[in-house]
Amino acid sequence: MIRKATAVWKGTGRDGAGHLSSESGVLASTPYSFKTRFENEKGTNPEELIAAAHAGCFTMALAFGLQLAGFTPDELSTEAAVTLEPEGKGFKISKSALTLRAKVPNLDEAGFAKIAGEAEKNCPVSKVLNAAITLDAKLG
Repeated sequence: MIRKATAVWKGTGRDGAGHLSSESGVLASTPYSFKTRFENEKGTNPEELIAAAHAGCFTMALAFGLQLAGFTPDELSTEAAVTLEPEGKGFKISKSALTLRAKVPNLDEAGFAKIAGEAEKNCPVSKVLNAAITLDAKLG
């Protein structure tokens, strides 16, 4: 399986602008720029997209893990907070902090922590990130 997206950029790094499109059409000439990445201008940025990918991937991996263990969640809600920080003359993504809140009937905390930890380590996005990944998982 191969998934594709494209980026088109015009101009310099600080003053230029670009747009992102995905094969599925979910992103269709979505704007991004220095201001959408490092300030708060409307548009997206790579880190936001990585955060969405990590949250979605982990949550789906957890749903499969729970299913394999015989549990059906009422709800799994995950936020991923990706940290971008300076490194030398550039930047690096140093961290992805996953915050999970879950409602899973008939599952104890120890079992939940084990399944959530396995999902965090085994989701494909976690495996591709070269960053510290933390997980704060709470069953409620």
